[in-house]
Order: sequence, then C-alpha cells, then structure tokens
Amino acid sequence: MLTKLNQFQEQWGGNNDVIDHWLSTRQDLLVEFCKLAGLPPFDNSSSSLPSFSSIQSFTQHLIDYISEGHFKIYNMVMAKWDATGFSPTEEMSQLYANITKTTDPILNFTDKYSKENEALLLSDFDNDFSILGEIIEVRFELEDGLIELIVSSLSHPPGA
Repeated sequence: MLTKLNQFQEQWGGNNDVIDHWLSTRQDLLVEFCKLAGLPPFDNSSSSLPSFSSIQSFTQHLIDYISEGHFKIYNMVMAKWDATGFSPTEEMSQLYANITKTTDPILNFTDKYSKENEALLLSDFDNDFSILGEIIEVRFELEDGLIELIVSSLSHPPGA
C-alpha cells in the first residue's frame, strides 16, 4: 500500500493543496498501520500482539482519517467546485458512494478495539486486522480514482 501511495503521490501530488493534505494524512495512517502489523521497515520479530495503547492510537488515527475525509476534505473539494461552477459527475458520485460503504466496517473495527479486552485481542485481532487491511486497501483504491477525477476537474474548470 505504501508503494502504491508513493507512486500516486508522484503522479498527482502538487496539483492541489487539498489533495496533497489528503495524501499526506493517508501516508501517516499507512505508516501507523505498518507499525502495528510489524511490516518492514517496522518488523516486529516477536510474535506477540501489539499493545492496547498502540491499537488505540491506530484506531484514533483511523477515525480521524475517515472523519476528515467525509467532513473536511470532501467539503473543501465541493467548495472549490462551487467556486468554478463544476458539478460532480455520475462517476464521481458513484465512487464516493462506494467509499462510504467502507466506512461502517472500519468504524466497527475501531469500536471493537477501543476498549481494552485482552481475551478479544487474543482471539480476534489478527483476523480482524487482516480484514481491515483489505477494506482500507479497497477504500484507498476508490479514493485514488476519485482524486484523479477531482484533480482533472479542478485543472479544467467549466468555461476555461
């Protein structure tokens, strides 16, 4: 996911402050995900589960990322569109609808792991975290598609 993000940042970064902020926030979340998963370069050679505090920190960043997307970034994009007279296309609306479908499973994960419960961590965390990684990857791919359309629309406003 980090490699894809770096490639995407190279391709679309620098076109718009809102998009740059969005990608930077995503990068911070991915780094924390990799740390929690013990993925390189944050290899955790011990077979123990992450600490509750590290899980709690990650879930808070995840909530912040989701909230910022829905309540800040999308609104900032809409404001820029309104200023240029652009309206979202059906494709953009569909991508956004598909992005929102990933929100509930992500919030369910954060709800489940926001309370310290060692038995739950031992029995479910690895599987739940793996599923969460798949959901996040789908969300990022959808967001990438939306970002491409947004950048294109903002670089070619109506009447330009």
